[in-house]
Amino acid sequence: MSVMQSRLRQSGSDWKEAKLQQDIGESGFPLLFAYVPWGHHIEIITKCKSVEEALFYKKKTIEEGWSRNALVHCMKAGLFQSTGTAFTNFSELLPVSQGKLAQEIIWDTYDFSFVSLPKEYDESTLEKALEQNITRFLLELGTGFAFVGRQKEIVVSGKTRKIDMLFYHIRLKCYVVVELKAVSFEPEFAGKLNFYVNAVNEIIRTQDENPTIGLLICRDKEQTEVQWAFQGIQTPMGVASYDHIGLEEIRKQLPTEEQIQRRIELAEEEFHLGLQKETAE
Repeated sequence: MSVMQSRLRQSGSDWKEAKLQQDIGESGFPLLFAYVPWGHHIEIITKCKSVEEALFYKKKTIEEGWSRNALVHCMKAGLFQSTGTAFTNFSELLPVSQGKLAQEIIWDTYDFSFVSLPKEYDESTLEKALEQNITRFLLELGTGFAFVGRQKEIVVSGKTRKIDMLFYHIRLKCYVVVELKAVSFEPEFAGKLNFYVNAVNEIIRTQDENPTIGLLICRDKEQTEVQWAFQGIQTPMGVASYDHIGLEEIRKQLPTEEQIQRRIELAEEEFHLGLQKETAE
């Protein structure tokens, strides 16, 4: 049996996790590269600044089954630079394999350029915008996230609490509590997220699911404050930031598609009237 035939007999997850050097053929060319479409190769070769970055996107394309548009989006958002760099306590509180995967799915900075908000927006407005653009938000979060709900209600000691956004990660087999803040990180945010993670573990999580993890997404953060706020917390959590939100006021000042079309029609009418007038004279 050839190396390729043996590889194809393995399960998808087995060969996706194999190291590239284990798949080097007689020609010295990694066989896994054959699973990356030519158009993807062109995007990667022309846009990556190092061999490590190129190999990262080739491997991710194979593992995640990215389309060409998804690949370009992730490259523009700087997935290579931000993957695994968010501050978390996953390595201390999760089993090694789960902690490594959890660290990989949390970005240091999320690109929210697909939403436009008023200049003075709050958490509620941001949540609504992300929910209305949930497909784009899921793409930004990465493969494996399933949306459970926004303002998910849980009852603790007779009091109703609401989680900003709740997701489930298929590969991690756990819930992901996402708290959004339209301001910079404050130490008390960690305590609230810790509470929600524990609540989901106690109320929603089943015995065959892995421990819930929390993700706090703020406008920005200061590393020392995050580190000190996380000391003593025994639930797996991470903190990230976001940027590139569009301002709604700027968008409102621009003409709509219908207005542009109407202006074109009026210009054509004026042009034809002018021709008719010249002909009549």
